[in-house]
Amino acid sequence: MISALPLASLSRGQGVALWRQIAASLSEHIGSGRLSPGTRLPTEGDFAAHFQVNRHTIRRAMEDLAAQGLVRIEQGRGSFVSEEVLDYPLGPRTRFSESIRRQNREPAGIMLKIEEIPADLMLSDALAVKRGQPVLFARRLCLADQRPVAIGYHYLPITRFPRIAELLAGNPSITAALSASGLPNYRRKLTRIGARMPSVEEAKLLEQSRVRPVLVTEAINADAEGQPVELSIACYAAARMQLLVEN
Repeated sequence: MISALPLASLSRGQGVALWRQIAASLSEHIGSGRLSPGTRLPTEGDFAAHFQVNRHTIRRAMEDLAAQGLVRIEQGRGSFVSEEVLDYPLGPRTRFSESIRRQNREPAGIMLKIEEIPADLMLSDALAVKRGQPVLFARRLCLADQRPVAIGYHYLPITRFPRIAELLAGNPSITAALSASGLPNYRRKLTRIGARMPSVEEAKLLEQSRVRPVLVTEAINADAEGQPVELSIACYAAARMQLLVEN
C-alpha cells in the first residue's frame, strides 16, 4: 500500500501547511483512481513515517479528507477510501438485483442460513398465519460488485410455499424462489424505516465498525389479493447504501 501513496517529498517552510499538502496529494490519488474506493489506508504511524511528519499532522489531513467525503474513518478498523453510495429505491415492487443492475453494478447473494421455525405472535400477525405454524427463516448477505451492502432476514409461510427451503438452497434469490412456487409477482404492502447499531456479527458481515449505524427496513410483501407472502427485515451498510422512497 505504501508504494501506491504519493511521493513523500513536501514543500517545507513555503507557507502551505504540511497537512494541507498531504490532504491535497491524497485527494489527487483518490480522484485519479490510484487509490480505489474501499481501499484500506495505512495507519497514522505508517503515514507519519512515509511523509516524515508527526501523527497530529496526519490526523489533521485525514479529518479534512473525511470532511470532504473522500475517506471514512471507522473507530477500531482504520481509514478507508470512500465508496460511491448506491441508491436503493423502496417502491411497491422492490427487487434487489434489478436495483443494483440499474446502477451498473453486479448483484450477488449468499445464503447464510435456512431453517424452519414456528410462528410466534409477531410472525403470526405479519404473515396472517396461526401461531405455531411452520415458517421458513432465511438469512442472506447481499453484495454489489462483491462488496457487502445489506443483510436480509426473510420469513415465509411454509404451508403456502412447501418447496421454498429447497428452492432457496439452490438459488438465494427470493424473487426466483417465489416465482418457482407459483407467485411470479408480489408487491410491498408496507415498509417501516429505522436505524440502529449493528450486532457484532452484522458489523463483521458488512465489513464495518460496530459504532457506525445501519439503516433498517421492515417490509411485508403481499400477493395481488393482499395476502401476506413474506416478512422481510433488512439492514443496510449506511456508508454504501441510501434508501430512496418512491411513489
